[in-house]
Amino acid sequence: MTSFEGTASLALVNGKIVTVNARFAIAKAVAIAGERIVAVGANDDIAPFIGRGTRVIDLGGRVAMPGLIDAHAHMDREGLKEALPSMAGLRSVEAVVARVAELAEETEPGRWIVTMPLGGPTEFDIAPSDLAEGRWPNRHDLDRAAPRNPVYIKPAWGYWRVTMPSVAIANSRALALANITRATVSPVPSLIIERDASGEPTGVLFDSNRMPVLDLTLMRAAPTLDFAARAAALPRSMQIYNSYGTTGVYEGHGVADDVRRAYQQVKASGRATVRATLALSPAWSGAPAGDIPRLVRDWAKWLAGKGEGDEWLRVNGLFAEAGSSPEQALRRAALPQTGWAGFNDAGLPREALIVLLRECARHGIRVNGIGAATLDLFEEAARAYPIAGLRWVLAHVAALSEGDVARIRDLGLAVTTHTNGYIWRSGAALVQSLGAGRDNDAVPLRRLLDAGVPVAFGTDNVPPSLWYPVWQAVARLDRSTNAPVALAQALSREEALRCATLGGAYVTFEENDKGSLEAGKLADIAVLSQDPLACSLDRLRHTVSDITIVGGRVVFERGVAVSHQIV
Repeated sequence: MTSFEGTASLALVNGKIVTVNARFAIAKAVAIAGERIVAVGANDDIAPFIGRGTRVIDLGGRVAMPGLIDAHAHMDREGLKEALPSMAGLRSVEAVVARVAELAEETEPGRWIVTMPLGGPTEFDIAPSDLAEGRWPNRHDLDRAAPRNPVYIKPAWGYWRVTMPSVAIANSRALALANITRATVSPVPSLIIERDASGEPTGVLFDSNRMPVLDLTLMRAAPTLDFAARAAALPRSMQIYNSYGTTGVYEGHGVADDVRRAYQQVKASGRATVRATLALSPAWSGAPAGDIPRLVRDWAKWLAGKGEGDEWLRVNGLFAEAGSSPEQALRRAALPQTGWAGFNDAGLPREALIVLLRECARHGIRVNGIGAATLDLFEEAARAYPIAGLRWVLAHVAALSEGDVARIRDLGLAVTTHTNGYIWRSGAALVQSLGAGRDNDAVPLRRLLDAGVPVAFGTDNVPPSLWYPVWQAVARLDRSTNAPVALAQALSREEALRCATLGGAYVTFEENDKGSLEAGKLADIAVLSQDPLACSLDRLRHTVSDITIVGGRVVFERGVAVSHQIV
């Protein structure tokens, strides 16, 4: 079973061990020495490894399985939801006024008061009709609450919300510091300065961009998210993801430099509790297309293949997309600030993007792209230099025909999904938009697996629990209609668990090190609140972790304070 002859540092016994190995075997116990598993089997198989120094956890029949790997996580964003004062649960203008007044009492006169958006996590999806007065608070309401402070209620990250636009509110002092007056012209039509009958700004500001630009333009005078805030919030983000059993993430959309440095700082300080693989989000501002071959040649030194780093933190590959818009230009002008995004605007004109993709293929750099339209570009790059084996990723898959799936298979791509968006939130609308006879093109998970395409699940941080995508892959329900979405594309629970574990490990080039519970692999384990193979289907999404183990160390235990210092 194993050649290990020493004493285990940790043993889990009397459980239902869902190994997710090639046979999807079920065991009773696991023995761990240091960071790795040394034995998986019956209690008697583990007994020889238990000694005086072994911590033994009696699972009492609970399920333990490989830690989940979120393949499109945006994990850094989760802790930032607690970095600013919350405005959750406020259901009237007067309640907003009272909350801001409370903050003003704690704030030195003249200092900014910047809060989270109205509403609360996960979606911050609030409308005037949700407030008793049937209107948004305005500058005058906030002036009453904090006459001596500039006040700014931030807009939400648009992908948290279902409806748009996002709303932000500034008081008179904040508007003055931002130099927003009756003469101010919005830089783009997607930003709206609400005005009263006399033409004066009311303090209510609307941003129709899913990737907001308000904080980076009209309200750039307000304090924004900086490196210190990101580094402080990241351990909290990890703790929240651990609470759902997530032990690894892949940031395929890429990260800006301050997010990468935050990860490095957290790891160096010994506070990392989630393994992370990060893709680069290039900052293209000012970089002409002619520079792309040289840049890629330099990047290949640390981005090619598995990239640079170790089992706790690795950087490889990059995110790329086509497109150029006035809003993208504004976001680039704000660099290095990226606001809620945490990644740079990676859009390039089509011809420049083709050069980038070819050069990445030539130098062995993995590329992540979003949407089926990216397939044409990936194919064009592959005609110049083969990409099979590089594990390029097609993310946020919404609709794919049978022909698209065949192309994905032939290119050797992996797929990461966004079932929170394209099944749960808007699956019915997606099916309707596809037209008659194309139901099975909607997030065709069954079709992808049957074709042999590697599939991994991502949360996109809406919400952060990977159990929602696991459940969505099986139940395939649209929340607004409670109707099934292309039910023929549903997966079994076992298949969904494999996508959430080994699928993510494959995307990070680490399927030989994690994603299943087998001797020699990293001891990344989630002890669950319920049995995901036997609980009611509706309850599946509500699974959480009772105990989360990363590298043989308990990093989360429900109801117990756990030191997050990892040596």
